[in-house]
Amino acid sequence: MALTPRARMMLGEVPRGLAGIARLPVEWRALADAPRGDGGPVMLLPGLFNGDRSNMVLRHYLSTLEHDVAGWGLGRNLGQRTVGANGARLLAAIEQRAARTGRPVALVGISLGGVMARIAARRLPDLVSSVVTVSAPFAGPPEHMPMWPVYRRCLNLDRAQVTALLAEAAAALPVPATAIWSAADGLVGGEQCHGDDCSAVAVRASHLWVQFNPKVLRAVAAALAV
Repeated sequence: MALTPRARMMLGEVPRGLAGIARLPVEWRALADAPRGDGGPVMLLPGLFNGDRSNMVLRHYLSTLEHDVAGWGLGRNLGQRTVGANGARLLAAIEQRAARTGRPVALVGISLGGVMARIAARRLPDLVSSVVTVSAPFAGPPEHMPMWPVYRRCLNLDRAQVTALLAEAAAALPVPATAIWSAADGLVGGEQCHGDDCSAVAVRASHLWVQFNPKVLRAVAAALAV
C-alpha cells in the first residue's frame, strides 16, 4: 500500500534530523559571522518532553554572539505539569530573570516551548523584549498536527483548554516576534508554525532536533539581532 504524503514526511523525520546534526560541525566556523547581541538576557524554552540540555548547543552558540543566555530551569517540558496552572512557574521564571538582569527578556521557544513563549509574552509584555519561535505550532487547530493524538494521550490534554491556549498563542503579540518554520516538518506541519503578526523565516529542517540545524541557529541569531 502506498504511503500518504503525510506518512512519508513523518517517516523522513529521523534522517532529516540526523542530516541537520551532521552539518553542524562542518558549518560551525561559518556560523560565527552571524549578527551579535548587545548582552541582553535570552531565555530558551525547550520542546515537549525535553529540558534545558536539549538546547545546550543553541545556548552555547548564542553565548558566543554575546547574548546573556539561560535555560528556563523548570526541568522537562511536560506542559502544564511543568509550568503550573496558567503557566505560573514559567511567568515567575521570566519575572525573576528580568529582575536579575534589569532588562526585558527575549524568549526563544522550540516547538511547544514556542507556544508557551508567545502566551508568556502576551501576559508579561513589559518583561519580554521579543519572541522567537522554532517549529512552534501556534497558528492552527491541534487536529491538523500529525502527532496530535500522541500529544493528547501523553499529556492528558483537554481539547477545549488546548483550543483556548492556542487561540491566545495565535493572537497578535505586543512585542516583536519571529517564527522560524519548515515546510518539511513531519510532526506538527510547517504551515501551523507562522502567522500574520510575526516575521516568518522558512528553513529546510526536520522537527526532530531542529535546534541543532545550522540554518536554524543562524536564523535565531538573526532574529535576536533585529
